[in-house]
Amino acid sequence: MIKEANGKLGILIPGLGAVATTFIAGVIAVRKGLSHPIGSLTQMGTIRLGKRTEKRNPLIKDMVSLASLDDCVFGGWDLYPDNVYEAAVNAKVLDKDLLAEIKPELEAIKPMRAVFQPEYAKRLTGKFVKKQTNKMKLAQSLMRDIKKFKKDNNCDRLVMVWCGSTEIYIEESKVHQTMESLEEGLRNNDPNIPPSMIYAYAAVKSGVPYANGSPNLSCDIPAIVNYAKENGGIVAGKDFKTGQTLMKTILAPGLKARAIGIKGWFSTNILGNRDGEVLDHPDNFKTKEVSKLSVLEQILEPERHPELYKDLYHKVRINYYPPHGDNKEGWDNIDIVGWLGYPMQIKIDFLCRDSILAAPIVLDLALFMDLAQRSGMSGIQEWLSFYLKSPQVGKGLYPQHDLFKQKEKLHNTLRHLAGEDLITHLGLDYYEE
Repeated sequence: MIKEANGKLGILIPGLGAVATTFIAGVIAVRKGLSHPIGSLTQMGTIRLGKRTEKRNPLIKDMVSLASLDDCVFGGWDLYPDNVYEAAVNAKVLDKDLLAEIKPELEAIKPMRAVFQPEYAKRLTGKFVKKQTNKMKLAQSLMRDIKKFKKDNNCDRLVMVWCGSTEIYIEESKVHQTMESLEEGLRNNDPNIPPSMIYAYAAVKSGVPYANGSPNLSCDIPAIVNYAKENGGIVAGKDFKTGQTLMKTILAPGLKARAIGIKGWFSTNILGNRDGEVLDHPDNFKTKEVSKLSVLEQILEPERHPELYKDLYHKVRINYYPPHGDNKEGWDNIDIVGWLGYPMQIKIDFLCRDSILAAPIVLDLALFMDLAQRSGMSGIQEWLSFYLKSPQVGKGLYPQHDLFKQKEKLHNTLRHLAGEDLITHLGLDYYEE
């Protein structure tokens, strides 16, 4: 039984930078009829129900009860005190004329002081940060912020989507195993607990669904996953699937479906926004690299198809290039092998806008997580893998990276929640007499 999406939904965002301001400004622009929510499945996506002969293809938002854009309220934390209008102007993603039309609404959204420690996000500085003696007190401060925001904005429900920068690479360790060990680590300032994990802890302890839009070790640890599962919490992650990796999850399944071999896949990017600057440091890049490299290996399964992919050479590079700003450019060289071993090549030059691709992901994750919680779901929401580079899955499972399989999983989950038949695409019954 899905509870109706009545009342206001507060969307809390750690990191009010390019992605978050583009998302917030976009939703407000759509609400005012200034533009369309292109790229958002919750707003523009349709879903097939029943047999093809029934021709039932409603909008997703008409099939399940989703929060209305008119009921969304925005807040968040940032390293800088700029309001969302100022931050959006500084991000240089959206046209100034558009921002001018929604300036009052954006100026009204001011950040709360962030949890930030520069050793986790090299090359970032910021003075609008919380001053506390240990990480547990920082978490408690975040929980007070969450409670106050909900009360001040008369929200019925909240969700949190991490839009902050990529942190240094951290592996799961002893402190991450139980809620007791995590809380002890918070009190003792354990270095294996980065700021994003403090936000994740504060969210699940406050009963707020949490999605991780970066490759950080954040909510994907046993302590948080198990707590969420046992207490009706919602977690999803990680790393928004936007530019180059989006193209890989579209193209690689197609090549594999046709049993076309791949010898090499070289990817390089240039990006000039704040995230590009952070990723220019090797400690932070390693976190992103691990997320991006895992995609092809899982899709292609070289151990099962050695003749096609055993010798695949996969390399990823990201370069900071300030003149491009938020306009990311990704080049891919793909050496493929066809019939009788004859070589061919595919070249891709994807000139994309990072925050433009990420903004509808933030919206969909927020609305779908809220739906999941109202539906009585808990724990890891693998059905939201469609939006993520490095999907979070249950223990003992491997992540599914094929975009088309991810879409079917998402659609079938929605059908299940709505009490509709799942669709397998077998279709033999159409041809039986």
